[in-house]
Amino acid sequence: MRRHRLHLLGSLLLVAAAGVFTSGAAPASTAAQPRPLGQVIPAPASVTPGGAPYRITGDTRIRVGDSREAHRVGEYLADVLRPSTGYPLPVTERGAGGIRLRLAQGPYGAEGYRLDSGRGGVTITAARPAGLFHGVQTLRQLLPAAVERDTVQPGPWLVAGGTVRDVPRYPWRGAMLDVSRHFFTVDEVKRYVDRLALYKFNKLHLHLSDDQGWRIAIDSWPRLATHGGSTEVGGGPGGFYTKDDYREIVRYAASRHLEVVPEIDMPGHTNAALASYADLNCDGVAPPLYTGTAVGFSSLCVGKEVTYDFVDDVIRELAALTPGRYLHIGGDEAHSTSHADYVTFMDRVQPVVAKYGKTVVGWHQLTGATPAEGALAQYWGLDGTGAEEKARVAKAARNGTGIVLSPADRIYLDMKYDRTTPLGLSWAGYVEVKRSYDWDPGAYLPGVPEDAVRGVEAPLWTETLENPAHLDHMAFPRLPGVAELGWSPAATHDWEDYRTRLAAQGPRWDALGVGYHRSPQVDWPAE
Repeated sequence: MRRHRLHLLGSLLLVAAAGVFTSGAAPASTAAQPRPLGQVIPAPASVTPGGAPYRITGDTRIRVGDSREAHRVGEYLADVLRPSTGYPLPVTERGAGGIRLRLAQGPYGAEGYRLDSGRGGVTITAARPAGLFHGVQTLRQLLPAAVERDTVQPGPWLVAGGTVRDVPRYPWRGAMLDVSRHFFTVDEVKRYVDRLALYKFNKLHLHLSDDQGWRIAIDSWPRLATHGGSTEVGGGPGGFYTKDDYREIVRYAASRHLEVVPEIDMPGHTNAALASYADLNCDGVAPPLYTGTAVGFSSLCVGKEVTYDFVDDVIRELAALTPGRYLHIGGDEAHSTSHADYVTFMDRVQPVVAKYGKTVVGWHQLTGATPAEGALAQYWGLDGTGAEEKARVAKAARNGTGIVLSPADRIYLDMKYDRTTPLGLSWAGYVEVKRSYDWDPGAYLPGVPEDAVRGVEAPLWTETLENPAHLDHMAFPRLPGVAELGWSPAATHDWEDYRTRLAAQGPRWDALGVGYHRSPQVDWPAE
């Protein structure tokens, strides 16, 4: 629903005469109607509309009680609302009415929430701060799209009356950003984090190393960053994150309730490391830096002990920087590593991850070895992937390995929409919005128990993507659909309903400055 504004003086007079234009209440004029309570993405678990809407005014306060965590979420909400409303929106401990953020025990889990809206105010209740934050994203989407602008807008700022009860379907709702093929600055990563937060993602997977670039400073192996990070696809200047840079990304993501999952891809995808240190090569000769896009040609030297000194140092330093639970060790497309060497390598490396207090995540080729206890395998195959490979993943899942689903022909965000898309690749086929959305993670892989599926993750590889505008064009409008697959109950899944809700996001993206692909499968509002 597009934003409407009150523009007829007569309507205002009628409202006032009716005695319903009270502080905090919505005017009873058909000229300004709130967005429907369920018109958000991801679809909530339960929506019960009813009652009068709430109107945010210059007198509205954001009440957070004496909780420091709720106060932080309240300040975030105020920072979103102040520029467009022009209202002071003080964050206070006490008061009546307004917007209340409340931490309390209940059936919310770690990330769920309840939103109650009525004439007297809006209350968001959750057991944990992440739930409050996710509830705030729902509140944000219930307001007109103009709320996202950074200049004062006319409003009115109405929130539909009723109740939303919401908990996520899966605990892993991730997005991967490849900063190795093309480097993205700290501020550019933060910008992507803000896009993810709006749709309740909770994992930011950073692909920090590949053939074309090593992007994280490692004190014990300094040339990894200074030499291995000195270029990118096409021969650009590349770049790397200092440890303080990485800490700032982690801090910022945490402020949006996203956990950073760092990835060091190995034993393949390692040319940047091999070029930085000759000893990591079996022949002791460092190859030149690489700026192309081919895969599968590089490998650490599995038979050398220095390889495991290197792995131990890198994992130790990266684990110390990363407060989250997981560390991704890659493991895909190791075509230059024999199967026996691959198994030997993974048997040596996985215990190192555990030694430094982290849980292993690997691409699904990890199931060709023996995944560590508690490990997660990230499946990136296609609908047409061979039965033997799928059976291996299913067997690992039945033996306790958790599965994160990232099928390339569904949710690889770097795949072209169609043959006319100027960016991206097409080796997994063309992936339009409906194909990206219209599948069920719980039933996707034959033989994988539904309870083995931990969630979904949308990778965004950057062989052809050089700047934030490129990221936006490839991620939107597909990214919100991945969020819905990870959050919403399977029973809410309906393409026709979703495409209507997706179309309503268009004006919001316009207000945020997101340059999205206007898919012909969606009836976008007129520009």
